[in-house]
Amino acid sequence: MKIIDQSYEITPLIDFNKQLQTIESCGRIAYQSEDAITPDSASKFVAMIKTKNHGAVLEHSTMSVKFITDRGISHELVRHRLASFTQESTRYCSYIKDKFDGQITVIRPPWTSKSLLGEWLIDEKNPDALVKRVWDSKVPLVESAWLTSMFQSENTYLLLLKKGWSPQQARSVLPNSLKTSIVVTANFREWLHIFQLRAIEKAAHPQMRDLMIPLYEECRKACPEIFNLGDPE
Repeated sequence: MKIIDQSYEITPLIDFNKQLQTIESCGRIAYQSEDAITPDSASKFVAMIKTKNHGAVLEHSTMSVKFITDRGISHELVRHRLASFTQESTRYCSYIKDKFDGQITVIRPPWTSKSLLGEWLIDEKNPDALVKRVWDSKVPLVESAWLTSMFQSENTYLLLLKKGWSPQQARSVLPNSLKTSIVVTANFREWLHIFQLRAIEKAAHPQMRDLMIPLYEECRKACPEIFNLGDPE
């Protein structure tokens, strides 16, 4: 079993300046002021649009982000309506296959020790190897309990596949901590909404904030005209 940290990647790498130019080009239709467009007018125009709360104009934009996170967090992401999603499918991905190294990958909860990261092996010839390896390790007691649960899920999942269950049947025993890849595509107005709920507000799930705050800060630095919502609470 592999344990990794969650991460994100803006994909493809976005040119924020071109996105601002597109928003300006579309937004000036309302004012019939296309003749006012200059090489450096987009930033000021978009800032004005945002100040006036003309959020619909910001929808003439797009950004795609690939997240590596767990199934629990992905279930929160897909609740956003004005976005498109493509996600790793546990119906069709069989983690017993060689391309997955015959094991599952899970996401380390950000409130646990980084000592959990890496590949964890068990001795299939020794039924007690799981318990001994986990409880004899250097990780805290409560994290050992989490590890045990992950191992048990993996062992049961692989056993069901070996006994003839299909991936879509065996997935019923996979944990929420299972790693998943999900691409989220949305316009800037929706990303503002996502950042407000998932990064700025402290009521968001701590693992979601661990994922979203760095993305928000990157977008805020690259394109403050759009993404400056202030500091996370």
